[in-house]
Amino acid sequence: MNNTKIKNVLEAALLAAGRPLTVEQLHELFDEHDRPELATVMDMLTELGNGYAKRGIELKHVATGYRIQVRESVAPEVSRLWAERPVKYSRAFLETLALIAYRQPITRGEIEDIRGVQVNPNIVRTLQERNWVKVIGHREVPGRPELLATTKEFLDYFNLRSLDELPTLAELKDFEALGVQLEAPLFDAAAVQEFNERSGTDDVGELPVAVESVEGAAVDNPTAETPIH
Repeated sequence: MNNTKIKNVLEAALLAAGRPLTVEQLHELFDEHDRPELATVMDMLTELGNGYAKRGIELKHVATGYRIQVRESVAPEVSRLWAERPVKYSRAFLETLALIAYRQPITRGEIEDIRGVQVNPNIVRTLQERNWVKVIGHREVPGRPELLATTKEFLDYFNLRSLDELPTLAELKDFEALGVQLEAPLFDAAAVQEFNERSGTDDVGELPVAVESVEGAAVDNPTAETPIH
């Protein structure tokens, strides 16, 4: 099978799938007797991606595989195809998600210690329903609270291959790949420092800043929170 046919099959499959596909899944698309080497599939993916360099779509490698998607630079115009306005997540929702992403695994109590308010259960439920956050275990302390961590679907949504690609505070100021708008500092510095001292860390500089909006599904009553006294 020639390289042009291989590349066409890969492109068609990625467009038709509607989800990321791994190299192994793409490799299995070909008949066993005519199947190219895995390295050839990788080379054709690279060529396919390079071919999109000046186009409105791109080949993106995310946590669960490869996908063809709209390039961010043209996303505002393309989004006008849908009449619905992007839903804005509440500050509380985004702060909770940011803490889980940057401090995982973390308990609800630890999130509350940093933010100074009780975590609205609707927020955690919505994060779990979106499959952005899951319970990965329990802290071995009285009550055995659940440990929350992000998922590969979270990484996919934000165009990340791994948690190592999460931006630091300095990078977030100019970071556009997450499709977010940034504003004032997110957390109370004293509360974060106290949490760091109790948990034996000192990386307050790695925490993200506040995010104003992200496109996605609605959050049920995400703003009703109770201060912790």
